[in-house]
Amino acid sequence: MAEFTINTPKGKRTIGVGHPTFIVAEMSANHGQNYQKAVEIIKAAADAGADAIKLQTYTPNTITIDCDKNWFRVGGGGNPELWSGETMYSLYQKSHTPLEWHSNLKKIAEEAGLVFFSTPFDSTAVDFLESLNVLLYKVASYEVTDIPLLKKIANTKKPVIMSVGFASKEEVELAINTLRQNGTKDLCILHCVTAYAKNPSYEEINLRTMLDIRDRYNVVCGFSDNNFGVEIPLQAAMMGASVIEKHLVGADNDKTSDSDFSIDPKELKKFVDAVRKTECIAGRVHYGTQGKAEEHNLRYRKSIFVVKDIAAGEIITPQNVRVIRPSFGLEPKYYETILGKKTKRKIEFGTPLCWEDIEQ
Repeated sequence: MAEFTINTPKGKRTIGVGHPTFIVAEMSANHGQNYQKAVEIIKAAADAGADAIKLQTYTPNTITIDCDKNWFRVGGGGNPELWSGETMYSLYQKSHTPLEWHSNLKKIAEEAGLVFFSTPFDSTAVDFLESLNVLLYKVASYEVTDIPLLKKIANTKKPVIMSVGFASKEEVELAINTLRQNGTKDLCILHCVTAYAKNPSYEEINLRTMLDIRDRYNVVCGFSDNNFGVEIPLQAAMMGASVIEKHLVGADNDKTSDSDFSIDPKELKKFVDAVRKTECIAGRVHYGTQGKAEEHNLRYRKSIFVVKDIAAGEIITPQNVRVIRPSFGLEPKYYETILGKKTKRKIEFGTPLCWEDIEQ
């Protein structure tokens, strides 16, 4: 199974099967253009036990153009009501994280023990994030087909987490090959559904795709959740997601362009705790007794007991020994071996049979 290790503010962290789920709190636009709210979200993510905080790095001018033609209008379909009536430019104008915030937010995040990274949406954003020396990169699902951007990110040689959303199998393969051929060695692919729904349709989630991605492309796999609530990402964690990304809003009554499909700090804390509990339950591969209770209960297995008084030198037969509970005598696998042998001493009814009682 694929895995990779990064240096975090808390030390080395391995991401992959058999390691704790790497939980990413996605700030996205939930700061509402308020710097203090951005700081609040970072601290809330740390307090909830998340591993990382992720930003999005773009400006309205680097991601689109200021045009109100129909092609550039947002609305309809599965988009949140909060996006209705916007042009792409106006939406991104109120949603982007100002570049001048990034350095301070990175410092605050790392002081809180969080990995700080971001999603660049063009080559200038990659250059900017490189100047901040981020540890890894995220590729958004809508950018899977932006091959020039993928090449630019891959050239950094840093780990990449890429959401694939509604990408076709052919598009996923091209994106993965592009990253690998241009310098990416450590890669995690996130399955995600981009409906941005308050009430998601479970039939459209298809979490088994996540595991197929892991096995088909030999990558670390995970899930990026763009739905309200935590039920779906918790199921993903139980199924083996090595990375979970979840949108975080500063408070449950905050209204931002992404708040419809985000959770608040209390929900994030419950989610993180639930994931850690499932990991504890999943445990490791282990055969044998599990703790003192099971060690005690070993006595209730079967063993060979004398069920009729036996004289010294008497032959052991099915009439004077049986395989019964408890387990203080010879193991049942020796039953056929000891039949027909003679005893060394007198053995009373109800005594466990031992090798010392038998002539060899």
